[in-house]
Amino acid sequence: MAPKRPEGAGAFPQAVESPAPNPSGRPPLYAALDLGTNSCRMLIARPRGTQFQVVDSFSKSVQLGAGLERYGRLSRNSIQRTIQALRVCQQKLRRHDVSRMRLVATEACRRADNGAQFMDRVRRETGLDLEIIRPLEEAQLAVVSCAPLVGRKTEQLLVVDIGGGSTELVWLDLRGIAKKDKAKAIMRLHTGFNHDDDRLPRARVVDWISVPLGVATLRDQFNDVEDDSARFALMSWFFEENLAEFAPYKDEQSREGFQIVGTSGTVTTVAASHLGLRRYDRNRVDGLRMTSDEIDRVIRSYLHLGPEGRRRDPRIGLDRQALIMSGAAILQALLRCWPTDRLSVADRGLREGMLYAQMTADGVLGEEEEA
Repeated sequence: MAPKRPEGAGAFPQAVESPAPNPSGRPPLYAALDLGTNSCRMLIARPRGTQFQVVDSFSKSVQLGAGLERYGRLSRNSIQRTIQALRVCQQKLRRHDVSRMRLVATEACRRADNGAQFMDRVRRETGLDLEIIRPLEEAQLAVVSCAPLVGRKTEQLLVVDIGGGSTELVWLDLRGIAKKDKAKAIMRLHTGFNHDDDRLPRARVVDWISVPLGVATLRDQFNDVEDDSARFALMSWFFEENLAEFAPYKDEQSREGFQIVGTSGTVTTVAASHLGLRRYDRNRVDGLRMTSDEIDRVIRSYLHLGPEGRRRDPRIGLDRQALIMSGAAILQALLRCWPTDRLSVADRGLREGMLYAQMTADGVLGEEEEA
């Protein structure tokens, strides 16, 4: 399948974990649920100043897209696993009496022949009304969530969101925007990549692309290759071939002023491995900058471990071990294509983007102070 292409801000709220319920008299609660090809994840939060406070969360590997590459449909077992997870989400939403929510599904439901029927079944059996969003909106949310990680000296920015079924890439031009306004200029893209209002500075979208290859779909395409190293190399080169029509791929870019921000389980797992974390720590991972050599060393260590070693490695985890090499293949391809010595790690994504968009639309977030 060819990559999908389009026809044509302020620091992001920092999530603060808290188990507290929502007592009366407090600001209303908001929820964001992201049903991807591999995982079902949800955040429940309330606005707090210019940030938001996480009240409850949920994350489970449901492998909704298992077998999709081969059969073109969501399997009975995948559907059952996912509905069980969504029932837990529904119970949390009811228990917290959430007043505002955005519940979305992405690539697996976009591609599956029975995606729409699955949405109907979810509605009947859980009462949750999920919407299948377009790749364009998925890319917009990824960009918005990464805005605070952008350096003040950055002039060209590549935001990469490696999902289970697809990978979104957005190239932004920040030249001509004051250093103190760069994060805000990116955040304003939550209303769309194309705009007519030039009164406020906005990042210019040079190009974007949604490649229908994520950690699960890329792995499935090369499941028949037995040799671990050969499979990894084939996945990496195959992913690069799918970037051929992405405009910034065609011309060599300057290293100076160029930054890549990566958001995905792959990127955060590689970062945790680099730090030697036995127990994942978001505060140490989110915002970390890794050099290309450091990333390469981690990937080579994964290859040296082999499938059995990766399964036993606590830094990778049981949920991630089956997908880490396809994600690493995508990451290696990106670093091979573009001239950067560093990658910024973002432990954030669609859920945070959706929470911010809802709270901004309702005017419940405080005004951000000028830098």
